[in-house]
Amino acid sequence: MSEAALDEVSVLSSIYCGAGEFQLLQQSAEDGVLLQINICVERERRLDVSLSFHLHPHYPSRPPDISVSSTGLSRSRCHNIRQKLLEQAATLPPEPMVHQLVEFLQECVELTEDCKGDQDGVEQTVGQEQWISVLLLDHIRSRNCYIGLLECWTQQLQLTGMLLLGRSILVILQGAKPDIKKFCRLLKTVKVDVDSSGKKCKERMMKVLIETPLSSSCGYGLKGFVVKNYQSLSELTASFQELHLTELYQQMLPSLRDWQHAGSHGD
Repeated sequence: MSEAALDEVSVLSSIYCGAGEFQLLQQSAEDGVLLQINICVERERRLDVSLSFHLHPHYPSRPPDISVSSTGLSRSRCHNIRQKLLEQAATLPPEPMVHQLVEFLQECVELTEDCKGDQDGVEQTVGQEQWISVLLLDHIRSRNCYIGLLECWTQQLQLTGMLLLGRSILVILQGAKPDIKKFCRLLKTVKVDVDSSGKKCKERMMKVLIETPLSSSCGYGLKGFVVKNYQSLSELTASFQELHLTELYQQMLPSLRDWQHAGSHGD
């Protein structure tokens, strides 16, 4: 990372110093910096907006990747705001720009337009069929960092999801199939966790248990990105039932049991 980028991170943490305003999710020479800024925009009503910035190793010569999420704005509105921020970033000189982009959001974007939220938990992308996938993760040791990255990626890729933590670590994802594929690719190419020796590592052992087009009668319980712990198989089953995904669960259960059986006999 450039010295200018590291200095900017320090400055941002000082500017956005309120409770929960600034969070540094990841920092490495190889992958760059991932940070999140949560702000409140006051217009006709209060709107809490979460902005995630991925500063690449070549930043600020290369503009940051940006994701936008808000419980008070529809998914399409968040997507439109993200596009405006990316367009604005492309017009700025190659120097630290995150604070300018946050100010641009607060001053120039009409956030109050279309503030209906996501009543159904998912907003279908025009021309793209909605899919649902269940991923099996190998381990989560650096919990806060790992979960922060998963949540950031779902926001960035306009996915909804749930992380289930128990004997098996499962991620349920819902959204456009290409975006789910991008999520899986990020898991295997970005250092998201640490290994048993404490060294940063990628999720190379991730397995897709099932992926299928989303039925109109299921899956609409997913909203945003939720983390849930379970203690038993019955609690895991209940979690899928609450999401109206019982049939999907039954289809993936043999693959899950095969993995658990192999794990119990492995090293």
